[in-house]
Amino acid sequence: MYEYDVGHDGYLDLAELKIMMEKLGAPQTHLSLKKMISEVDEDNDGKISFREFLLIYRKAKAGELASESGLEQLARLTEINVEEVGVNGAKNFFEAKIEEQLKTNKFHDEIRQEQEEKKRLEQEKILRRAQFQQKAAIFNN
Repeated sequence: MYEYDVGHDGYLDLAELKIMMEKLGAPQTHLSLKKMISEVDEDNDGKISFREFLLIYRKAKAGELASESGLEQLARLTEINVEEVGVNGAKNFFEAKIEEQLKTNKFHDEIRQEQEEKKRLEQEKILRRAQFQQKAAIFNN
């Protein structure tokens, strides 16, 4: 995934997915690429995150991908063949994926904390405004 992430943002967008599929020898139409993204795009941002990329393999293993669909082709073309790369190659591949997943989880935790802090500050602001209006009402009577 990362070698095709030309924007270096941790996501595969439509254009990057298009290039990836072409390089893998399974070019897709624009509509097919959009469908591929929508099948695993859990947060509806129009891009494939690392977590969503791993979801492709989970769905493939569970038999949840339509035969010869773009995602099924992607899973088949990018799976790790332990006989070819050896156990250490597969180990390195999955360790790198796990490390990226941990980074992604940390990033999402930081975003969640920021959102909770914003919500808390907004609630405090509303409370202060209500308290001010109560005090101002005393003077207006």
